[in-house]
Amino acid sequence: MKRLLAAAAVLASLTQAAVAGELTLFEHSDFRGRPLILRGDAPNLVDYGFNDRTSSVVVRSGTWLLCEHRDFGGYCAEFGPGEYRELGNLGDRISSAREIVRRNDWRDGDGYRRGERDWRGEREGGRESYRDEREGYRGEREWRSREAVQMFSAPRFAGGTVNVSENLRTLRDVGFNDRAASIIVHEGRWEFCEHADFHGQCVVFGPGRYEFLGAMNNRISSMRRVR
Repeated sequence: MKRLLAAAAVLASLTQAAVAGELTLFEHSDFRGRPLILRGDAPNLVDYGFNDRTSSVVVRSGTWLLCEHRDFGGYCAEFGPGEYRELGNLGDRISSAREIVRRNDWRDGDGYRRGERDWRGEREGGRESYRDEREGYRGEREWRSREAVQMFSAPRFAGGTVNVSENLRTLRDVGFNDRAASIIVHEGRWEFCEHADFHGQCVVFGPGRYEFLGAMNNRISSMRRVR
């Protein structure tokens, strides 16, 4: 009986570790300074000695809500998997953080969240995928386009759109300079920069849906795949 209970405890701990996302907060921009790794909710960053100290973020897995007040109050912003060198209005103002876990949000046996594997088109036999609710999917089957990135001229994936699958030194080439307000990354990790030739402030987005671009809204002028 004791062995059975011990095995159950180990299994529960492994399951919890597999489900948890991971977020790293950095004290300074460009991922410099003291880091703080979170794998669970942090209602008050005072408890970690990190209140109002975050200036850049790396989301390794999951979707996280970062808020300016404790207990997830005040202004909040969602961050999906990616690297955020600067946080704009949220810089040095984050007091709480939690992972957003929506219904049907789970990982398979290989440690992928449902949606993360399918976003990359890794199902055997083609690019057919099911979208889960966490990624804005509604369960319907649909065929993905070949483009790696979709950009939209309005938040929440509205307005005009352009599909991109290659590096662009200037978005003037596709008539979308300083127009992007939301982005869907279907595959790869992409760097988006405020000036041509990948200059100025840049952010890196991995596969996911970005309803709002914060400080980069209507400021993207070039983009390239970095991984």
